Amino acid sequence: MLIKQAVYLTSVVDKKNLIDDEKPEFAFVGRSNVGKSSIINNLTGKKNLAKTSSTPGHTRMINYFNINNGEFRFVDLPGYGFHKAGKKNQNMWADLIEDYLLNSECLKTVFMLVDSKIVPTQLDQVMCKFLLETGRNFMVIATKADKLSKAKQQQAKKQIASTLGIREDIIVFHSSENSQGKEQILNYIENLI
Repeated sequence: MLIKQAVYLTSVVDKKNLIDDEKPEFAFVGRSNVGKSSIINNLTGKKNLAKTSSTPGHTRMINYFNINNGEFRFVDLPGYGFHKAGKKNQNMWADLIEDYLLNSECLKTVFMLVDSKIVPTQLDQVMCKFLLETGRNFMVIATKADKLSKAKQQQAKKQIASTLGIREDIIVFHSSENSQGKEQILNYIENLI
C-alpha cells in the first residue's frame, strides 16, 4: 500500500466529539514517549504530520488524520503513564481512550506500541489485557527496532510475547530511522480496507 496523502483532521478532548462515521480507523496507543507520532510520520512519509516531542505526555487529545483523501484514518491516542500530568488529567485521558476503544464503530485495528529495548511495563500489560478482554483486533508494534540487532530483536520478541501473554506472530518490529516494519504494517492495513 502507498500512502499518497495524509492531513491532520481534528483533535478531540471530549468523548461527545469522537468521530462516528463509516471511515475505517487505525489507532495508535502506547506509553508516553514510545514513538506514536514518529510511527505515524514514518508510515505517511510526512515528517511533521503528527507532532513529536522529547517531553513525555505531549499528546493530550485524540488526534485524527485523514489518509489518502479520507479513504481511512489514523488516530493518535494520548500516551499513558505520564505522571507529571497530574491525576485529574491522567484520569481524563484514560476515560477518553477507554471510551474510544470500547465504542468506536470505525476502529479496525489498534496498534499497541511498546519500546523494543525494555520489557513491557505494567501499564503495557494492563492495556494488552484490556484489548484481549474487549476482543479488539490489535497488533503489537515494538518501536525503536534500529537500536537492536536481529538476534536481540528475536530475544525481545519472545520476551514481549511472554510478558503480554500473546502470540509472537502479532508482534512487528518498527524503526522510524530505517523504516523497518513499515511495509509490513502498511500491507496489514491494506488487507483490512
